[in-house]
Amino acid sequence: MLLAIILAMGAATILQKAFIPKFGLDLAGGTTVTLSPETLDKKAPPEESLNRAVNIIRDRVNGTGISDAQVAKSGSNILIQIPGAGQEQAEKLVTTAELRFRQVLAIGPAQDTPAPLPSAAPSGSPAASPAGSPPAASSEPSASASPAGRALSKALTAPSPSGTAQPEPSASASPGASTEPSPLATSRATTPPADDPLAGQDLSGIDPAVLQQFRDLKCSATNFGQGNQDDPDKQYAACDTSGQIKYILDKAAVRGTELADASAGTDPTTGEWIVQVDFKSAGATQFADITRRITTLPQPRNQLATVLDGAVIVAPTINEAIPGGRARISGGFTQVTASDLADQLKYGALPLKFNTSSVVSVSSTLGADQLRGGLISGAIGLVIVMLYLLLYYRGLGLVGIASLGVATVVTYLSVAVLSENAGFRLSLPHIIGLVVSIGITADSFIVFFERMRDEMKEGRRSMRAAVEVAWRRARRTILVADAVMFIAAVVLYFLAVGDVAGFAFAMGLTTVIDVVVVFLFTKPLMSLVARTKFFSKGHKLSGLDAERMARSESQTMQEA
Repeated sequence: MLLAIILAMGAATILQKAFIPKFGLDLAGGTTVTLSPETLDKKAPPEESLNRAVNIIRDRVNGTGISDAQVAKSGSNILIQIPGAGQEQAEKLVTTAELRFRQVLAIGPAQDTPAPLPSAAPSGSPAASPAGSPPAASSEPSASASPAGRALSKALTAPSPSGTAQPEPSASASPGASTEPSPLATSRATTPPADDPLAGQDLSGIDPAVLQQFRDLKCSATNFGQGNQDDPDKQYAACDTSGQIKYILDKAAVRGTELADASAGTDPTTGEWIVQVDFKSAGATQFADITRRITTLPQPRNQLATVLDGAVIVAPTINEAIPGGRARISGGFTQVTASDLADQLKYGALPLKFNTSSVVSVSSTLGADQLRGGLISGAIGLVIVMLYLLLYYRGLGLVGIASLGVATVVTYLSVAVLSENAGFRLSLPHIIGLVVSIGITADSFIVFFERMRDEMKEGRRSMRAAVEVAWRRARRTILVADAVMFIAAVVLYFLAVGDVAGFAFAMGLTTVIDVVVVFLFTKPLMSLVARTKFFSKGHKLSGLDAERMARSESQTMQEA
């Protein structure tokens, strides 16, 4: 089994060409990003909101705690250090915003973009439906359209004679906003000119200032968020992330802080990619209320927009009320787009709006010389342990050296695979944790060897019998010792952050490897060597000869 594990990890390393692990901040440098909070009243943000933002951003850039990214407060700012990331990648990772769910009141093509003809309109829109329900009956949306862009309905591009958009046969639900008219505009707006992007739509209840904001709004795919902070208690005009569609949105019905989780997956019946969202208790109630209210409304007022960083990332049509706080969003997603949307929903619910005040590339604080020194010190420690095993246990020490060699190979392959697939970055604290593990691994061998020698003293047992009896007794001690070490590593990992968490992860990893190697390699190897004459007959170089065993027993009695 151990051979299969080594071969599998080795094959993964070769196929992915991950021969050298990625390094952390102290060994490879990276990028430092400073985020400054922006509040509506221009005052300092509450400490609680700032702490929550730090935790969310830390989850985003270092969700597993092993990538060596650092996130910390610096006054009212947040300082983020990302290893190995270029400026563009770092800014993408720390894009921050408050998440809102708003009802769509009106929709139109972006300015300077001609309205599509009915035949050119997307054939469907993203569907949000209760989790676990069959997919809503809707035609397949254009594969090239963005989730938000697919929400531009046929009713909009070909308005009905009555001047009110008709419902589009499509989809089901996700959260939204109140349909109560704004106190600033309670009467039906006059019908806009035919060349107006809002022509043919019901504009009742929309703030005149927001109507003007909509008409003046310039959209492009590069102005994601437009740099604006949307007030959740006011109506808002926004573009979609493709820059092709713009919306008039009602007050926020559900805020991103009420989102509990979001994940990408496939529908078990159709195989299409979907995004499932789960809300907290208060958000679940708000979600059910809004989906119940807008499901019977005509297009586009039965759509619900998800707004992140001031831009609409998806606007599904609501076809039914969704109780229970669970829903799924579908609409022609690929694995990549579904995963990206799930990440935006899951990690976008920041309690504050931030501006990127500086992005600076930083060099490594240690560099190649320090890395070489750390590896040399680890190698020296390994050699000293091997010499000790040979001098004290002689031939039996070869079993311990072979076990250390296997543990070293498994550790290196584990680090390489984790580095390529889990964002693990090797930093000095990780190296320290790996070096410390040499002693932990050697302790397990010594416990086993000493138990076996005790059973063989004075010829009470043959070596083959002594190996089995000693193993039954030694494995309990080994498991208890490793369990204590592993529990300490787990507690330290979850309670600490940054370098300390990295050290704890490395220590926990090597503790698991120690158990695997002792059980799957050391014990089977000892059972094999016990059958050889060199060990079973007590050769002088085996470490199990009668003279050496007697001397060892005499020393033990004197010490006692």
